[in-house]
Amino acid sequence: MVSLLLTSLALLCWPDTRAAARLRVIAGQGRNKHLRSPRRSAVPAVAAAVLTGWLAAGPGGATAGTLLALTVRRELRARAESRRVLTATDNLAEALRALVAGLRAGAHPAAAAELAAEDVHPETAATMRAIAAAARLDGDLTTVLGTASRPVLATALRRVVRAWQLAHRHGLPLADVLDAVRRDLDQRARFTRQVLARMAGPRSSAVVLSLLPVAGIALGVAVGADPLSVLAGTALGQVLLVTGVTLLCGGVAWSARITNQAVTG
Repeated sequence: MVSLLLTSLALLCWPDTRAAARLRVIAGQGRNKHLRSPRRSAVPAVAAAVLTGWLAAGPGGATAGTLLALTVRRELRARAESRRVLTATDNLAEALRALVAGLRAGAHPAAAAELAAEDVHPETAATMRAIAAAARLDGDLTTVLGTASRPVLATALRRVVRAWQLAHRHGLPLADVLDAVRRDLDQRARFTRQVLARMAGPRSSAVVLSLLPVAGIALGVAVGADPLSVLAGTALGQVLLVTGVTLLCGGVAWSARITNQAVTG
């Protein structure tokens, strides 16, 4: 029993094998020169959940632990992705602010984009350099859309491309048009943060409701009903355990979908 518990803890602490690849990129030995944010593998966490569930409630506990681990990881990744999208939107708005400042100072669009690339996030700097290259060659910014790493950023860059084309087609001031796009990005990011703050209460309520079955089991243990032995020691209990955890994970996913629709809508 102790050895299995120690094995599950060791799996949680298992190092990420991609660290060596990232070090080679930093040293200039890798082919891909663009660093990506490290993502921990789900295998150690799922394996630890399977072992812990097996020790606690047998095969049904292992299945339930797997479902719970995957659900928790999915929710954490969704929230982290939401934060990354907001950060990337802020970085793009800041780059557009620097680009507009350079244009209003009288710089050529290519030079203004290159100057903006020097003081922004590396991911956004690649977009600004692509804009500078396109402005220097033929002014066609459709190739810039390939630098977007996320669909939301692709949509934002599409607005920039349309604004650029509109300014050149109708002779409008490029700085004013791009500044309007920048204000729109700022407003969208501000609105998303406001909605996220207002949805904190419903999300907390969903978490509390998800924990009610655990409270019910604890209450049964407190009054001497011993529900754990039923769940772990009988075939019907195993089926009920897996069914209950499946419904619990489905409820969490459904609640997350409702709240995400409120944010993205």
